[in-house]
Amino acid sequence: MMISRFDPYKEFQNVRQSMELFNRLFNAVEKGAAEAANVDFVPAVNTREADDAYYIEVDLPGVKKEDISIDVDDNVLTISGERKVEEERKDEEFYRVESVYGKFERSFTLPEDVDADKIEAEAKDGVLMIRIPKAQVVEKAPKKIEIK
Repeated sequence: MMISRFDPYKEFQNVRQSMELFNRLFNAVEKGAAEAANVDFVPAVNTREADDAYYIEVDLPGVKKEDISIDVDDNVLTISGERKVEEERKDEEFYRVESVYGKFERSFTLPEDVDADKIEAEAKDGVLMIRIPKAQVVEKAPKKIEIK
């Protein structure tokens, strides 16, 4: 059996390391909550691929197309906007106004084979449909070179 000297500072160091780990974890959660506070709601999104294009469908009930922005920058498609819904109900016995406001933003990295200049978007019945056409690939036939 090996005899070792008791070091009370060594035990304190383990507790200090645990507290530092807890503080880092708490700060990371707090930072994530602060970033999430900038976005009030996250709309549901469906994506699919067809032979000629990629499609993104975004559920935006109650959002006017004037309040939606679609941008492409450095091969990233960003959909952002603001939802403003106000429902007013008057009755003989009560008066109620419910308001729902919120900003949103969703970003998608586009594949390399898209034609960003021909992206189309349409808003209908609370659904934003974005069509991202694939770039036309021109296959070159092999060429025979004659030796002179």
